[in-house]
Amino acid sequence: MITVLLVDDHQLIRTAIKNLLDGVDGIRVIGDANSGEEAVKVARAKAPNVVLMDIKMPGIGGLEAARKILRYNPDIKILGLSACKDDPLPARFVQAGASGFVTKDAGIEELVRAIREVHAGKRYLTPEIAQSIALHHLVEDASPLEILSERELQVMIMITSGQKVQEISDKLCLSPKTVNSYRYRLFEKLNVNSDVELTHLAIKHGLIDLNTLTDKQM
Repeated sequence: MITVLLVDDHQLIRTAIKNLLDGVDGIRVIGDANSGEEAVKVARAKAPNVVLMDIKMPGIGGLEAARKILRYNPDIKILGLSACKDDPLPARFVQAGASGFVTKDAGIEELVRAIREVHAGKRYLTPEIAQSIALHHLVEDASPLEILSERELQVMIMITSGQKVQEISDKLCLSPKTVNSYRYRLFEKLNVNSDVELTHLAIKHGLIDLNTLTDKQM
């Protein structure tokens, strides 16, 4: 029996996936979480075989959550979820130790195949994601986000999703001064002068969803 933990900040998505997987032989959903922080706690408590996790969530997000889960239990397989086929994050997610990535519009057959393959120790990438990653390394006009370290990228996601410096500091266990240092380093590397410009750049390169932003952030 393959045990699965579902992680997504939208309850409807978690419920829908659970309902789909409940009818599949050999797979059982043993828990769910609505944030990266909760995912780490539940994964430690229940030790699922596979964590099916959205990469973009409030708080520490899927990337940091995957890293923390694997640091605690490297036998757990992480399968990422994304709503966007040309998302710049899947490559970083796999580099962080994830076993695969599927898009949220994947059919139940593909999702089940992905779960079974990563549980068996293989890698699985939705064809569109695999192509996007492959092409990304070939094109000359690569995303400027490629020059960022994983921590810089994480801080950028948190800033552009509207989280304040103190909030980021608390969640990443960094001092506010260190968070601000990352913030200004982002400005220098990406040639922007404000959080608004940083947010526009994040939107342009698919790092955040335009629908999740407030007027103030724009």
